[in-house]
Amino acid sequence: MTHLQFPPSLYYLQDSFHAHLPPAGMQQYHGPSYPAHLLQQTSNAFNFARGFPHFSTFSNVSTTTSASDSVAADMMDAEDEEDGRTKITNLYPEILTIIFSKLDLQSKGRVARVCSGWRDAVYAKSCWKGIEAKLHLRKGSQALFSSLIKRGIRRVHILSLKRSLKDVVVSLPNLESLNLSGTYNITDVAITQAFSLMLPNLRVLDMSLCKQVTDTSIGQVAHHIPNLEVLDLAGCGNITNTGLLLIAWGLKSLKRLNLRSCWHISDQGIGHLAGMTKDKADGTRSLEHLGLQDCQHLTDDALKYIAEGLPSLKSINLSFCVSITDQGLRHLNKMSTLEALNLSACDNITDCGIAYLLDGVTTLQTLEMSFCDKIGDAALNHIANTLFQLKVLSLNACRITDVGLIRVARAIHDLEVLNVGQCCAITDQSVAVLSEELQNLRAIDIYGCTKITSEGLSIIVKLPKLEHLNLGLWHKR
Repeated sequence: MTHLQFPPSLYYLQDSFHAHLPPAGMQQYHGPSYPAHLLQQTSNAFNFARGFPHFSTFSNVSTTTSASDSVAADMMDAEDEEDGRTKITNLYPEILTIIFSKLDLQSKGRVARVCSGWRDAVYAKSCWKGIEAKLHLRKGSQALFSSLIKRGIRRVHILSLKRSLKDVVVSLPNLESLNLSGTYNITDVAITQAFSLMLPNLRVLDMSLCKQVTDTSIGQVAHHIPNLEVLDLAGCGNITNTGLLLIAWGLKSLKRLNLRSCWHISDQGIGHLAGMTKDKADGTRSLEHLGLQDCQHLTDDALKYIAEGLPSLKSINLSFCVSITDQGLRHLNKMSTLEALNLSACDNITDCGIAYLLDGVTTLQTLEMSFCDKIGDAALNHIANTLFQLKVLSLNACRITDVGLIRVARAIHDLEVLNVGQCCAITDQSVAVLSEELQNLRAIDIYGCTKITSEGLSIIVKLPKLEHLNLGLWHKR
């Protein structure tokens, strides 16, 4: 079999592409426009070859462009016959597209400037599947929109905006994801104008840190983007319970909602999401991920509404919700599908609350309780008896000792991430047990564990899968 020569950066592709090579006897393919069409622009190819110096086609072809296409093709054929190798110019355009799809964004841009043949190959939509275009949009960007449509780009991140947001939405009718995070000039007026028509294809909308938007914008979103599945409103401090009522009314397909630092949100708003006010809205019963970090007006009633009205929830972030207590966790023990729970800096959570929670919840894979200074070894005992699927456990600055940590290590062997930084009672004794029992551990934080000695550290670093070891402000790899 002839051997396809790849540049060093793509050596890993060689074997997988042998099966796609043209059949024997077709190595010197003479189509009416391919590869002679590429050879017409040899000088451009040489410019590209500076970035990929090991493409044998470019290193062997003369830079003289005055010769006819047939002479150039004959030169290439002679070289193919001489060294018995398949040149990249012999590949079908579909194969080029597969190769180019493995390149990073910058390299794809350089490929498109080599020649029209390569540009057509790299502009195939399969090359750009899943790519998010990050754009500084200014006036006169219509040609850019045409290029994005040609490449099938459906995910856009607006870094800065000096034209109407409506132009973006109208010019990209198949848009599936729109990221406006931190765009300072996004206002209710801009949102109202942009989302004045139905946008059935849009699934993801990020308006985090768009601090001027209010419930008015949420109303437009709820009315005109009915199939939205992900909505990020983190840092949108003007959103109130009315905004959550509008979400509960219009966004029936919503699966992920982030309300971090929406300080006006209260239990009533969570009740709207959970369908507690069915005379006004049915709620968002399809919701799977809910971020409530730093929503400090929430109390245990919010958790009661969540447990009763959001049965599909898989993860909840309640970090810094300082009014949540053990009684709130008693409500959550009804949520048998819960996989991730963040209680970091919930000051009123104790060992008793963890016992309430785990009385019904056994499916957790991630549990974060860092800076809950009332959590101790009793909570770890409940965890060791219940959460056998746990992968991530965060206990930074908790009141735990070797006794509790050893109990967990001997019960939960699949643990991959363990954070026990600033747990000053942890010693080499528990470190030795961790190293024996937690062979799947990938990351451990022991920053501030002053009783762990150099001997203990020498044991930890021998863990076979360890990738991250935090001993201070910097991660050691």
